Amino acid sequence: MRVLAVASELYPLVKTGGLADVAGALPGALAAHGVTVTTLVPGYPAVMTALEYADEVAAELQVFGGTARLLSGLAKGLQVFVLDAPHLYNRQGNPYLGPGGADWPDNAQRFAALSQIAARLARGEFADYRADLVHLHDWQAALTAAYLTFDGGPPSVTTIHNLAFQGHFGASLFATLGLPPQAFGIGGVEYYGGVGYLKAGLALSQAITTVSPTYAREIQTTTDGMGLDGLLRSRSNVVTGILNGIDVQVWDPATDQAIAQTYTVDTLAKRTANKRAIEERFALTRDESLIYCIVSRLTGQKGIDLVANATDAIVASGARLAVLGSGDVALQVQLQAAAAKHPGRIGVILGYDESLSHLLQAGADAILIPSRFEPCGLTQLYGLRYGCIPVVARVGGLADTVVDANEAAIAAGSATGVQFSPTEQAAFEFALQRTASLHANQALWRRMQITGMNSDVSWARSGQRYAELFKSLVGRS
Repeated sequence: MRVLAVASELYPLVKTGGLADVAGALPGALAAHGVTVTTLVPGYPAVMTALEYADEVAAELQVFGGTARLLSGLAKGLQVFVLDAPHLYNRQGNPYLGPGGADWPDNAQRFAALSQIAARLARGEFADYRADLVHLHDWQAALTAAYLTFDGGPPSVTTIHNLAFQGHFGASLFATLGLPPQAFGIGGVEYYGGVGYLKAGLALSQAITTVSPTYAREIQTTTDGMGLDGLLRSRSNVVTGILNGIDVQVWDPATDQAIAQTYTVDTLAKRTANKRAIEERFALTRDESLIYCIVSRLTGQKGIDLVANATDAIVASGARLAVLGSGDVALQVQLQAAAAKHPGRIGVILGYDESLSHLLQAGADAILIPSRFEPCGLTQLYGLRYGCIPVVARVGGLADTVVDANEAAIAAGSATGVQFSPTEQAAFEFALQRTASLHANQALWRRMQITGMNSDVSWARSGQRYAELFKSLVGRS
């Protein structure tokens, strides 16, 4: 079975978040079930550089004001198609943001081009390739469903990684998209008077998945549906929550070359060397007190304001905090001010650093994830894998993957972390108090680490569920 995946980012070629991790790991998980995935990605500079070889599938393609090529090749072990359109994608840095951190003004055209070529490729217009099914990742790929519906092609599945990002543009864009007039309607791409890319995928794909069962339920409510809840409720029979996994080869404390000291579930004492390395990198006082870490976008959605407002309480409890991330300037400033106020107890490094994120999971005691909503989350899965206890809000995939250390779970030996609800300051700070109490009982803490490290956070089960869904759709078409 041939599946064409369409994604705007793909680990390890280009990554801004969990979408890239999922798009990069899922092909391997599906291969075990007889599903061959090739991923179409934009020809960003990092993608072009990563190509180990490339055959030209099509040349002189006219896409949104310029000429493009379609390439087929191998990049860091992944089979890919690449839309090489320099006028759209030959831009360094973040694939979505231009100078100053604003969206590129032509993002609508950049990802319409990706979707348009995806549909043509899937239905067999180029070379000898034809897809049995097309898997669309988030709004940047979701318009493909419209091209497949109105121009013909195989069935599609749209996966929502984060409903907050929808790709909503003005109505004047429609005339440039090459879609028939009937596509601009409530059953097509029209969305609140404009063009909705994600809305098109949700309305026109044969199935909708999202990245955890709890999030699949949450987005069908007016509270968390972000304007799309009515559509999602009307299609609830095709909405499925399939929990994300992680690449357990990339994320393996026994072999991870990005950390100071490798270790296993049987040699947890070796984690201390990684704690020492964190203290050095974040200029923290060397001692045995609890280290909380954050590896996140620094935004209100991620609940980072709760952490910023709790820094005095964290230090007063005797704990330390290491923060890695970037985002809202006000939160960055607040966290940096807390680090200046509490030297040796709080350390902040702004930016994205994949290797350092591995080290934090390998050496910190607990990872803070107080998100106001979280479709799945991957950092808590990395934490479980590395013995870094997750402290999470009880939302989305966080609720599905972390077992709260309540009395029953502790007695049953199933506790792997700390959950709290609602996502408010008092509840969060109480969760910190609970975490400190658990950490004080080192025997219990070690049992929680071992339980988490022994849990299955791989793609094995989820890969099977995706394969079953894909095969059911192809059998129906």
